Amino acid sequence: MRYKIIFVLTFIVLGVFSFNPARSQGFEKFLRNSQISGNFQFDGMYYNKDSIIGAPDVPQKVLMNAFANINYTNGPFSAGFRFENYLYALQGYDARYKGIGIPYRFVSFEKDKFTITVGNSYDQFGSGLVYRTWQDPSLGFDNSLDGINVKVNPWKGITLKGIWGKQRYYFDWGPGVVRGADAEFSINDIFTKLNDKALRVSIGGSFVSKYQEADDPVYKLPKNVAAYGGRASVSYKNFLFNGEYAHKINDPSTINNRIYKPGNATLLQMTYAKKGMGFYLAAIRTDNMSFKSDRNAEGIDLNINYIPSLAKQTTYSLPTIYTYGTQPNGEFGMQAQGIYTFQKKSKLGGKYGTNLSLTYSRYNAIDKKQIDENTPIDSTGTLGYKSDFFKIGKNAYYENFNFEFSKKFSKTFKLIVDYFYIQYNSTVIEGHEMPNIHSHTVVVDMTFNINDKHSIRSELQHMYAKQGYGSWAFGMVEYTIAPKWFFSVSDMYNYGNAIAEKRIHYYNVATAFAVGSTRIALSYGRQRAGILCVGGVCRFVPAANGLMLSISSSF
Repeated sequence: MRYKIIFVLTFIVLGVFSFNPARSQGFEKFLRNSQISGNFQFDGMYYNKDSIIGAPDVPQKVLMNAFANINYTNGPFSAGFRFENYLYALQGYDARYKGIGIPYRFVSFEKDKFTITVGNSYDQFGSGLVYRTWQDPSLGFDNSLDGINVKVNPWKGITLKGIWGKQRYYFDWGPGVVRGADAEFSINDIFTKLNDKALRVSIGGSFVSKYQEADDPVYKLPKNVAAYGGRASVSYKNFLFNGEYAHKINDPSTINNRIYKPGNATLLQMTYAKKGMGFYLAAIRTDNMSFKSDRNAEGIDLNINYIPSLAKQTTYSLPTIYTYGTQPNGEFGMQAQGIYTFQKKSKLGGKYGTNLSLTYSRYNAIDKKQIDENTPIDSTGTLGYKSDFFKIGKNAYYENFNFEFSKKFSKTFKLIVDYFYIQYNSTVIEGHEMPNIHSHTVVVDMTFNINDKHSIRSELQHMYAKQGYGSWAFGMVEYTIAPKWFFSVSDMYNYGNAIAEKRIHYYNVATAFAVGSTRIALSYGRQRAGILCVGGVCRFVPAANGLMLSISSSF
């Protein structure tokens, strides 16, 4: 019925503009200024039972995820929505995604340095320690805020933000109400006399509060939980320094075992960059800093804030077997990275230059002590523990040392060689009781350009490890016919597994075709069970065997 009403109203509007010349001209101008854009993605898989890798029998046989974003803009006005279809969702995605609907829609208006958005929005205060909403379809993660988002620039160099609403919870909303404000001041822009100075300074502050009814029959739980933070950014010539501190009041939850200890997080980053060389140093400390709009939520559901990951990110298959997921209940992490380029026509640079990078990341527990000898650490209903801010815990969570050599030897050949040493605490990161895993991985990545359209790329990877799954070997060859065709064959072999029956080949063949902004990809093979992490946020990926079809397009 409602579609008929919309049709009739559209017909009437068009009729009015048709019979009134002045309005008709206005309507034509309106149409000229209108822009519609969007994108579409479909991922579907036919599943085979594979008892060798532990892939279960899927009753529906075919599962799929699909969504389409439609956006409209006309001058200061914009609106949009995302249609999502999970009937049924791919294995590894939460079963609560089952359904069809429009869980994301918004209307926005921008004028005179003022922007207001009603409906769903994504935003971030600072680095996200107290507030960040975002979406990643590969993780099945979406914590958008459904409500109101206001941004004001009352003066050059000043940005004010305000948010109020509820977070998306699959096809519903979480029970808590989230409210917050953020202010950022660029000192050099505010005081025009400082515009041409090499020293540039900006400062900012955030406040976020969540309200949730107290529903526990035993414990007295706070209905309002606030988090606040301050940050500063200072740059001088080739140097950039960023620092941020956040504090959260007592927030008993499922994640922290209902303790009443306040939380805090500190993030420090320093960068130096000039032509051919760069350094990056960073450190982060979090203590009881899980912040959700539902105290009973677990996993990645309903996160209000975001804890950045300082672990090395890579797309190579074997190093990602052991990837780090951030630990909001307490962690101390650091990363140091250096990049150097030997310039073209130098002795070590050769004709095309040579790139070297060295990265070291490490995460440890924070130091935790009992408040008194009669109360165990993290005891439900207590303050939990005390922790020395400057003392690092002895328990190592993760360590990653990476060296990368990249060089183009000729117009037709490029080589990348990577080495990874990874120490991985599976007990903490995955909850599997086992000794820490120590792995050494070498990657050789070679690209041969046959001509302007045809190229072959191959990867050879080897991981040596005694613990965990043992040693692995990986090989892949891909052939590209630009700009339309892509073909690949790969195999990941767990030849070093201590259990003979688990020395398995994870083979895969794939092809893709692209025309314009549309890409169609088809693949068949096995998928190993493990965790998938993006920026420290992780989900479990089950073993699977089957045929995968992916279609994506934008307009």
